[in-house]
Amino acid sequence: MPIRSRIRTIPDYPKPGIQFRDVTTLFQDATGFRLAVDELLKTYQGVAIDKVAGIEARGFVLGGAMAHQFECGFVPVRKRGKLPWQTIGRDYALEYGTDRVEIHVDAIAPGERVLLVDDLIATGGTAQAAVDLIEEAQGIVIGCCFLIDLPDLGGSRRLEARGYAVHSLCQFEGE
Repeated sequence: MPIRSRIRTIPDYPKPGIQFRDVTTLFQDATGFRLAVDELLKTYQGVAIDKVAGIEARGFVLGGAMAHQFECGFVPVRKRGKLPWQTIGRDYALEYGTDRVEIHVDAIAPGERVLLVDDLIATGGTAQAAVDLIEEAQGIVIGCCFLIDLPDLGGSRRLEARGYAVHSLCQFEGE
């Protein structure tokens, strides 16, 4: 698979037993990057999209490119304390503790149709928190898309169980 073959796997990073999927090798390959963005765009051709929300940090790269092509706005979903103005936020569970993502209070107008984008979905905690933020802002989540799905960790299934359409370009089983 062309996309999958352009993603580097780094064993035991950031800790032993983790197979880290490094998409920077895909991003630095002009053909691979364009192919990935084009493939993500195909799924949503003809769909009304007002905003693309990208999760920090690699979701910014994909989401910005997609928003440009869709000629719509971009919403950065950032870690706690990184946005300069008033925010709303959601906590989500990590293996040991919690973290938080935030958006500006005026990032999404009520009724705007928002596509959520990130490089990878694993357990889905960050994506679920981002979806909650979009809904708190009274936006409508029209889909969630990712380059990579780690299906054994269940994030996509959790989003689908909540009624969201999930699309990914490749999967890494057994992770």
